Amino acid sequence: MDSITSTSSGLRVAVEGCGHGTLDAIYASVKTASEARRWDQVDLLIIGGDFQAVRNASDLTIMSCPVKYRAIGDFHYYYSGMKKAPYLTIFVGGNHEASSHLWELYYGGWVAPNIYYMGAANVVRVGGVRIAGISGIWKGYNYNKHHYERLPYSADDIKSIYHVREIDTRKLLQLRTQVDIGISHDWPRAIEKNGNQKALFRVKPDFEQESRDGTLGSVAAEHVMDRLRPPYWFAAHMHCKFSATKIYDEELKPEDLNAAASLATNNPKTDFQETVVVHNDDEIDLEMNDDDDESPVVAETNDGTSPNSANVPKQATNIQETILETSAVPLEIRNLLPAAFSRPKPQQRMQPGQPPPSGIANKTVRFLALDKCLPGRKFLQLLEVQAHTSNLEKPLDESIARSKPKFEYDPEWLAITRVFAPYLVLGDRSAQPIENLGEERYRSLIDNERLWIDENIVKAGKLKIPENFELTAPPYQAGTPEIINEGPKEYDNPQTQQFCDLIGINNNFAATEEERAARFKNGPVPSENRGFNSRSNGRGRGRGGESGGHGRGGRRGRGR
Repeated sequence: MDSITSTSSGLRVAVEGCGHGTLDAIYASVKTASEARRWDQVDLLIIGGDFQAVRNASDLTIMSCPVKYRAIGDFHYYYSGMKKAPYLTIFVGGNHEASSHLWELYYGGWVAPNIYYMGAANVVRVGGVRIAGISGIWKGYNYNKHHYERLPYSADDIKSIYHVREIDTRKLLQLRTQVDIGISHDWPRAIEKNGNQKALFRVKPDFEQESRDGTLGSVAAEHVMDRLRPPYWFAAHMHCKFSATKIYDEELKPEDLNAAASLATNNPKTDFQETVVVHNDDEIDLEMNDDDDESPVVAETNDGTSPNSANVPKQATNIQETILETSAVPLEIRNLLPAAFSRPKPQQRMQPGQPPPSGIANKTVRFLALDKCLPGRKFLQLLEVQAHTSNLEKPLDESIARSKPKFEYDPEWLAITRVFAPYLVLGDRSAQPIENLGEERYRSLIDNERLWIDENIVKAGKLKIPENFELTAPPYQAGTPEIINEGPKEYDNPQTQQFCDLIGINNNFAATEEERAARFKNGPVPSENRGFNSRSNGRGRGRGGESGGHGRGGRRGRGR
């Protein structure tokens, strides 16, 4: 554990699982835990999604959860300025969010002073530590679609808006240099195979079959993690604590990798230590079912890869055995036929983002998922992070006060954003997926845009992320109803316009009052009546609680 919580002056990071609108309790817990660690300050708080940046009761109407579980929470105090976050806080989006608010900040931005949303996908730097994040959860049937949702949302839009999209994943897969931390709400697919599965399945028994099927976790997050290979990857979503160590070494045999995973989950020196926190008895348990997860389990994802990617060689062998068993022609006769008569061997499709470039050298990813902030839950972890490369700001002298780390844009990511900005399609449900030009072509385009970024952003000293938060929607007023029927309005967020102006791209999110009026007059697009097979690329079925039934349930349900 010394390598994780060393006393050297790395970036002091607190990581929390799902937020669920309980900022007061989270900040109080971080304070208590940091004092127990004898830290004089925390440099960064990471929240793994379901943050619920609810500004007012209208935002609450389009948060994906049953009405009986909707609560205004305490974010609006931070949004209105009545309170200020004591630590720089960054978060990715989950599947229970004020999507109308986060939509304004697709490229990332401040939802309140000192609280920064990472956007659909992003890379930022805190004190030189590079942090990559991807928002949303995996639903294969929406993965290749554009961001077609625009206010007013239909019942389908309320759910699909938080489904991760391929175009955002593709951007992260173009990174060619090492990042230090990865964040996702959903777990990367099959990560459980690199940790103590038996212990996980005892707490979450429904996960065992999904793990076998290869449908547990996000394909997009798996591809990004396998590409970026950061020393640390944090997630939430499943409402349990789980750690794993994934080792990337093409020279290792499968049995060696299994042994390494077993060592990582049983050796306390390589696992994340417990963080002692004081729980707030006033916290509300927001157990919310998510009927979007009533999707059948299938054997293939829509990205063309087998869900059981870790068992591809075995599957290929079984296919050949099936051919031999079912063929009516005896084997000795088939062996006499020319090669042209042989059945073609099944070809394994190369996983997107592979192989990683030489600039990504880390071979070991330490994964940690955390619970939500409730009494008795394991939802908080403190650690010090050293930058994998030379990006880290000059180490601090422990005898003097720590300086505030710089919060900056990442030049490589800005170049990638410039390349992909023209391909962003909004509000068009019939638009076809954008052609993938291939990594080599993108590399040339990104290199060209990097020259522009270096000249106009880096040399101009404009990498610092400006503290330019502004109110858009009116904040909630205490004493007014929390549950109303009137949905949210759409706002142009000045931060998005300023970011687009900074890097020289069009702001596709801006709309005229006439355009908005026409959309709201027409109303939301009618929800689709999907059959069983039309949703066949979903992750799995609904989760039962401790007493059966659907929904998030207690400790045994997935915990949405």
